[in-house]
Amino acid sequence: MANYFSSKFKLGILGGGQLGKMLLYNTRKFDIYTCVLEISNDAPCKIASDEFHLGDLMNYDAVYNFGKQVDILTIEIENVNVDALETLEKEGIKVYPSSKTLRTIQNKAKQKLFYVDKGLPTAPFSRFAYTSEIKDAINHGGITLPFVWKCAQFGYDGTGVKIVKSITDLEGLPNVECITENLVPFKNELAVIVARNPSGETKTYPVVEMEFHPEANQVEYVICPARINDTIAEKAKDIALRTSKAFNHVGLLAVEMFQTQDDTILINEVAPRPHNSGHQTIEASYTSQFEQHIRAILDLPLGRTDSKVGGVMVNLVGAEGHTGHVVYKNIEAIMKMDGVTPHIYGKKQTRPFRKMGHVTIVNEDLNEARKVAEQVKKTIKVISE
Repeated sequence: MANYFSSKFKLGILGGGQLGKMLLYNTRKFDIYTCVLEISNDAPCKIASDEFHLGDLMNYDAVYNFGKQVDILTIEIENVNVDALETLEKEGIKVYPSSKTLRTIQNKAKQKLFYVDKGLPTAPFSRFAYTSEIKDAINHGGITLPFVWKCAQFGYDGTGVKIVKSITDLEGLPNVECITENLVPFKNELAVIVARNPSGETKTYPVVEMEFHPEANQVEYVICPARINDTIAEKAKDIALRTSKAFNHVGLLAVEMFQTQDDTILINEVAPRPHNSGHQTIEASYTSQFEQHIRAILDLPLGRTDSKVGGVMVNLVGAEGHTGHVVYKNIEAIMKMDGVTPHIYGKKQTRPFRKMGHVTIVNEDLNEARKVAEQVKKTIKVISE
């Protein structure tokens, strides 16, 4: 076993956002020397990394030159230069998740084709080189309204996704490679985080249920465990494990799924990194998703994944009508509530729907935790000065 602790070993992280910052809680706990590459000098990771490098994650040379300075390279965001990662792998640098996994996941069309190829359940879809081709497909009966439009590359947190109910809804969408997906009549959006190390040890976290904000298309609440029966939970875990095996991934893989009206489970999409659907693990689980990611990529034994207590996570996003230096209004009021822990990401500038932090609510009674989460949501406001 390599010596990662208080040693000359260097872990590299591509991306300096909040997920990286929360990974760094754990590299500091273990005294693992960590280097971060990020384009913004104001990134949340800057305060906690041992080395902070400025550079564009989509630039081949920036990623390659950074990768040559570390022993193992990981990501906290998928939008990175995969060609550089492929070269680094050929030159002996360990990259987790691999360039092959990332190349498939970065493009939603390739990701959907991968599920079909591997016999994994997913919603029916059509693939288009350009958005402008969709109108013809509708007129000729190739696809029917309504459907979900998704740009193939670089969509995240509600950007690059739109529900199209009429042809006029296509106006103003970028003319890019995209997919259209049948609108799935679902009763739950679920997620399972799978952890896997290079030795093949694999563990899943409990199934979580996600409640979405209708306008922002962002997760508003994550509820752990999901309020579903054991049969559905086992089905969701099984599909997540099969997905992880198909990708042969190392690290964390968050598998987002739909539970349809007839209890079919369909894969929506995956993220090969710590994920919004696992934030409650910091307070509610024996091993947080962030510690688990570190354990997995370093081929250390994986930690316990069960929950100590029921947990609900509330995203803190910038209030509408507020852009500028951030103020967390009424944060003291939520801190008076039992079992409530705010996490502030360190982004100094707020704007509408920007993810600025999250709050975890833990309680032995999950329904009570959900009620407190509602109170938290109504009380704290992310506004500008």
